[in-house]
Amino acid sequence: MTVISLLLICFNKLFVSDKWNIGYLQQTPEDLIATKKLKGEINWLKEGADDYAADPFIVNIKGRLHIFYEQLNFWKGKGEIMFIDELSLKKKKRVKGIIKGSVHLSYPYLFRINEKLYCIPETSESKQVALYEVDEDNPRNFKKIKTLLKGNNYVDSSIIYFQGKYWLFTSVSGKHGELYIYHSDDLLSDFKAHEQNPIKVDNHASRSAGELFVVDQKLYMPTQNPAKRYGGSIMINEIMKLSGTEFEYHTAFELLPQAPYNKGLHTISFADGLLIVDGKRSAYNTLNPVKKVVRKIRNSNVWS
Repeated sequence: MTVISLLLICFNKLFVSDKWNIGYLQQTPEDLIATKKLKGEINWLKEGADDYAADPFIVNIKGRLHIFYEQLNFWKGKGEIMFIDELSLKKKKRVKGIIKGSVHLSYPYLFRINEKLYCIPETSESKQVALYEVDEDNPRNFKKIKTLLKGNNYVDSSIIYFQGKYWLFTSVSGKHGELYIYHSDDLLSDFKAHEQNPIKVDNHASRSAGELFVVDQKLYMPTQNPAKRYGGSIMINEIMKLSGTEFEYHTAFELLPQAPYNKGLHTISFADGLLIVDGKRSAYNTLNPVKKVVRKIRNSNVWS
């Protein structure tokens, strides 16, 4: 390795960090499965000052589209759940009612059951998967309904009602190549563990990457592909067999990031003909060394 290469590596480590943003395009789940790719160029929102605007989930509330997402500012060190009711990050609002304390919040997975809107945000530091109901008269208000799982650092948990059951797909932080599935006949009843848990899968099929969806009575599971880097791309997997004792999947195709956010793509969601994504690019900032030190100190719990 040359001296110039070493200097470039050191420069990148000091002054370059990830920047995530939210984008959208006109595409339905049916069209995605038919074309096996993102249809056209992604329309990116104008970036805000925060380091991350990621993990977006879109939903129609009383005739108006809302996007819930993770906002992360490295000075604060912990992710927060925000929402916008237009395709702009200018008038964002912070969600209230999620677990108290200094817990990193992300991945606000949304789903609607019996005309009620629910969310299971990632709260892995609290070692639980909790179910919240969204107040549709005031969407910034969440109310905790039930703890669905507890005892592990669950990440990117996703739920869907399919073939008469509620299926919860999740992963445990640091457990690569392992998928955990739970099921229940009723959303508010106890979820039972799949008999094969932890289910051995490819690394690119173990961590959720957005909304589970059904096309032509077939269930599809988006997952994060970390082959090149964290959040590098998304794999769309068709679930071939699913029961309390069986699980079989087939990776159908890959969704690749687009410039200028060509370093990553790791969440998708659908509503009203729109497909919402997030994208990652490299960002240069003279304050990055300070930010990285602050983040390291916070993550080591030196500050309370």
